[in-house]
Amino acid sequence: MQVKRFFAADMRQAMKLVRDELGADAAIIGNRRVAGGVELTAALDYQPPAAASKPNPALEAELRQTQQRIAQARAELDSPVRAAATARKDRQLYGAEPAKRPSLAEAMAAPAPAAAPAAVSQQALDAMRFELNGLRELLEVQLGSIAWSQLQHQRPKQAGLWRRLQRMGMPADLGRQLLERVASIVDPKQAWRMLLAHLARSIRTPDADLLEQGGVIALVGPAGMGKTTTLAKLAARYVLKYGAHNLALVSMDSFRLGAQEQIKSLGRILNVPVTLVDPGQSLLQAMAPLAGKRLVLIDTAGLPASDPALRMQLEALAAQSLSVKNYLVLAATSQSQVLKAAWHAYRSCGLAGCILTKLDEAGSLGEALALVIAQRMPVAYLADGPRIPDDLQVARAHQLVSRAVSLQAPEEPCEDTMAGMFAGLYQQPARHVG
Repeated sequence: MQVKRFFAADMRQAMKLVRDELGADAAIIGNRRVAGGVELTAALDYQPPAAASKPNPALEAELRQTQQRIAQARAELDSPVRAAATARKDRQLYGAEPAKRPSLAEAMAAPAPAAAPAAVSQQALDAMRFELNGLRELLEVQLGSIAWSQLQHQRPKQAGLWRRLQRMGMPADLGRQLLERVASIVDPKQAWRMLLAHLARSIRTPDADLLEQGGVIALVGPAGMGKTTTLAKLAARYVLKYGAHNLALVSMDSFRLGAQEQIKSLGRILNVPVTLVDPGQSLLQAMAPLAGKRLVLIDTAGLPASDPALRMQLEALAAQSLSVKNYLVLAATSQSQVLKAAWHAYRSCGLAGCILTKLDEAGSLGEALALVIAQRMPVAYLADGPRIPDDLQVARAHQLVSRAVSLQAPEEPCEDTMAGMFAGLYQQPARHVG
């Protein structure tokens, strides 16, 4: 029997190491958390120890006696009459008052022994929880590998569509819903075209340019997403089309160094008024002189979700008296977890939609599309470069899907990547699109 230990950052990487070195027949005989990741102990030609076939009479007798004692104690606690009769019998036999037995409440209130064998420490519970999580991850990886292998043998054409979706960066649950809609189409090319059509129909976009509608528009989102640059593009686009006399700019970002100077410089270049809102100032009062403007663009501070100032900022933007349309600015270069965290942090202000930025730097659009589809969030604009205002377009669903297809990875995904994608199906519930 060959036994070896493997170290990796997570369970999936450790499982890949085991398969690469010992093969698919290796057995996992242990796992534990270590500094920097996990440790797996795997064995080849492993034979599990056989269970003891002969009974242990002494152990069985001790178990029976323990069960009898437990039953007797429960009966005495549940029957006060029997307890009183037992006390009278003791007085008749010994002629004296027996020692008082503690009541159930007293027994429960009494302090437990310091070294109680039934007590389980928090450290032991954490270790048990880690082992259970490790077993769950192992099971998910194995199920993903089995499901992917079966799909390749039974439905190779659909497996090809799965690969193309993975190259686009689509998550497993969204890919499953799209493939279910084209499962009856035999021709792979036709199935792919229909799949992209379903994807485009599931992306919501506004019917008209937001600048034509006017009103108060605020750009919100974490730091580094491109809010100020996007606001400059929107302002320049409006001035070129409608003039500067009906536009005003507002900055709520007094936290980032130089943020207000940027908005002031933009105002001087475009010849539009700029209002700076201090942290203690009311947004309603600051915007009162701008009531006659057709369009007001608000630049906000990108604060951490745990910052109390963010909650105050979002409460001000959510005020019904201002009728602010809040748009979440998301960089297409961000990871899926970053995009989800941004939506969770800013949804309390009432999001009217989103703006996708940095498309020219993105490696894929699958993660961003999955979020806007899942949350039914309209995509208002696409920003794909630094030029003001040229690199800003009104979002169109079919153009966004075409851009996502053009950004798909050139190389085919490996088998472990596809198995990991299928393993994600066992972690997330199904979600319908469209």
